[in-house]
Amino acid sequence: MSAPRAGESVSVDAPPPDAGPRRWWGLVVIALAQLMVVLDATIVNIALPSAQHDLNMSDGNRQWVITAYTLAFGGLLLLGGRIADLVGRKRAFVLGLIGFAAASAFGGAATGPGMLFGARALQGVFAAVLAPSALSLLTTTFTDPKERGKAFGIYGALAGSGSAIGFIVGGLLTEYLNWRWCLYVNVPIAVVAVFGAFALLHDRPRHAGARLDVPGVLLGCGGLVAIVYGFSEAQPRGWTDPLVLTLFAGGVVLLAAFVWWQTRAPVPLLPLHIVRERNRAGCFLTMALAVVGMFGLFLFMTYYLQDVLGYSPVRTGLAFLPLTAAIVVGSTQIAARLLPHVAPRALLVPGMVLAAGGMLLLTRMTVHSSYPTEILPALLLMGVGMGLTFMPVFSTATAGIAPQDAGVTSATVNTAQQVGGSIGTALLNTIATSSGTAYVAAHLHDPARKALVTQEGVVHGYTVAIGWGAGIMLLAGLVAGLMVTLRAPRHGAPALEPVPESVR
Repeated sequence: MSAPRAGESVSVDAPPPDAGPRRWWGLVVIALAQLMVVLDATIVNIALPSAQHDLNMSDGNRQWVITAYTLAFGGLLLLGGRIADLVGRKRAFVLGLIGFAAASAFGGAATGPGMLFGARALQGVFAAVLAPSALSLLTTTFTDPKERGKAFGIYGALAGSGSAIGFIVGGLLTEYLNWRWCLYVNVPIAVVAVFGAFALLHDRPRHAGARLDVPGVLLGCGGLVAIVYGFSEAQPRGWTDPLVLTLFAGGVVLLAAFVWWQTRAPVPLLPLHIVRERNRAGCFLTMALAVVGMFGLFLFMTYYLQDVLGYSPVRTGLAFLPLTAAIVVGSTQIAARLLPHVAPRALLVPGMVLAAGGMLLLTRMTVHSSYPTEILPALLLMGVGMGLTFMPVFSTATAGIAPQDAGVTSATVNTAQQVGGSIGTALLNTIATSSGTAYVAAHLHDPARKALVTQEGVVHGYTVAIGWGAGIMLLAGLVAGLMVTLRAPRHGAPALEPVPESVR
């Protein structure tokens, strides 16, 4: 094989340093880390009432157990991706694991609300380093289209089902041990993953000319933090609150300045050719829109199952198990087998239509709905649809990228997922609350029926918001159909041409 000419980018499709079966054990390590990061966004949800009581947390502050994690995670992902490119993906991966475990232990030992909030924020910081390094290690390790399909099928299944698994694990740990174990559980997982990383994972040499774009960090991360924080505050304060409007306006200004600076920075934090490429941009947008509906569904179904149907925490978690299984099947058994032979949008569009169909079924929920006949079929449809979507999004968005940009590209996919989830939670929760209030006001004629009408109003609000989520899912399918125009890959060829450095 001839050496690359000056100015050429080294393709990620070059043979990896370790082409043996050890790569699949390396995938197990990467999958463990990714599962830990994703499920931690939801594992404490079911444990939150216990933690609130134990630490004397106020109702107004309890949201920070969730928000502190998602705010740090979503806002710092771009920085985390570039750190992975600068110091090396394996080194960033191990650093993220150790920091995440330490923050989890700190949170599990919390003696007051402030200590728990700080620990959750630290978890988010290290997750922002860990998630993009994990995905970029996967990107540079599995390059053959058939193997890549299997590997990204597993990764996509974890990304899609991790939140649901979090509900199950959180319910079991809270009911049979203690809420603190929802944080302590990360420590043994991280220890195993660190040892596995040293033994099994390999990295490519760092890019010699790379350095950190400090103005880009301040503008880009500041803008993302402001936007994510604005959406988190929109839920309790309302969309027209001055603080919320100021955060949105400030975030937009900072992100606009970030884009302007990236066209002039010597070594940009986010090289704009990554998002200008049509297929990648389509994948980023599809991901963001898809998780808007999915995160909203998790929120409403958790409260519906516990508060309306009277399920226990464990039973609530188990009720999500068919959704998790359907995502795994859709991602590993359907999408992973088909992607090496079909165009990505041949999976993305049907996936979003199926997921939207499942959500539309849930718009028929009432206070007396039966789980086996009315809820379960919808969750299965939703799961298969999301499984068909996540795997090709991750695979297509990261295919063919130059090695020095693998970390930041992976971070951009994760950023789309986190920001979309934050938007979905705040937007759909606001719709549900306002719709439920309007329903109660219109139907409460007999004070003796107040409890029933209030519960009907809550469910009505959920169904209206889920209907909006279904519409956003269909919009995601439209975006995928119009923007992700990549054809089916040829055997042995990369899914996308590597991006040369000369286009920077």
